[in-house]
Amino acid sequence: MNFSKIFQYAYLVFAVLFLYDGISKWQDGVHGAYLSFGLAALAIFIYFFRRKFAKKYNDKNNSR
Repeated sequence: MNFSKIFQYAYLVFAVLFLYDGISKWQDGVHGAYLSFGLAALAIFIYFFRRKFAKKYNDKNNSR
């Protein structure tokens, strides 16, 4: 497993951590919860973005 795959899954770990942080902040009050939810959404987006382009890159190299 190369480093790009490890970093892809690290984004999912960060998304889970931000979701947990957002939920805990939501229970205390709304201050800062939206930022944590936004960062979780961004981490999930980056995961799928990097996965798509890594697959495209691997398919390009395998077709040669």
